[in-house]
Amino acid sequence: MLTIASRLDVMNRLGRAMADPTRSRILLELLSGPAYPARLSESLGLSRTNVSNHLACLRGCGIVVATPEGRQTRYEIADPHVTKAITILVNTVLAVDDGEPCTDENCDVPLCCAPADSNVEENR
Repeated sequence: MLTIASRLDVMNRLGRAMADPTRSRILLELLSGPAYPARLSESLGLSRTNVSNHLACLRGCGIVVATPEGRQTRYEIADPHVTKAITILVNTVLAVDDGEPCTDENCDVPLCCAPADSNVEENR
């Protein structure tokens, strides 16, 4: 049975994993199934070193597992519950107050720092 401490640990590990945009992109790719670092680097437009570093972090968080296959290593999401949870999260509609200014000057989340209507007008 999970205790509050272990549940908190799970939430912290998931939060750390998904807090970085590159790790989130890797996880989204892995939702489709297992992958190799070389394929991930190609599909995400990242260096193999960058992908490998992020995969090591995800592995350290317990989110992904690595399976050696000869000279390659296959990565996949460690537990079907994590796959289901990420799928549910990405399909969630968030209630964002467009009238509130963003407090993060380096924010790169689409539609976070500007009202949705102004983005629509700019793209016309």
